[in-house]
Amino acid sequence: MKTRKSWREKMNNPNLPKLVEILPNMQKRFGSGTMLVPSPKEVEACIRKVREGSVATVTQIRNFLAGKYSVDATCPLTTGIFIRIAAEAAEEDASQGKTKITPYWRVIKDDGSLNPKFPGGVKRQAERLRAEGHRILPGVGKRPPRLVMGS
Repeated sequence: MKTRKSWREKMNNPNLPKLVEILPNMQKRFGSGTMLVPSPKEVEACIRKVREGSVATVTQIRNFLAGKYSVDATCPLTTGIFIRIAAEAAEEDASQGKTKITPYWRVIKDDGSLNPKFPGGVKRQAERLRAEGHRILPGVGKRPPRLVMGS
């Protein structure tokens, strides 16, 4: 009996993407209109477009998807979750011997900080970004390491 889905299986959600009205309690942040709840596969496809030596922020991914669907916003919560799922699925693929995996390490937070929830944490993300020519500032206190923008 199989009890747990693999990360790759979690990428398949037949109910997504979908468009929803922005709720009144969210309008202060996003305005009124329509919001995209993306699919994990679409988020992964965006990450796959980030070329070696480049990075993308979470907001850039959300804005790209909003433009693709001509909506006012893309859900930040589900986008963040799906970036994590894509990262875990990529590592799952790598553990199965695949060499062309989704370059999730090229996704950084909007302030340039690295993502502690990625496989291997910020240490692994920093190693991969350095290997592609980026400079990383060390974390200070509870603040995670950050990418030197423009590096």
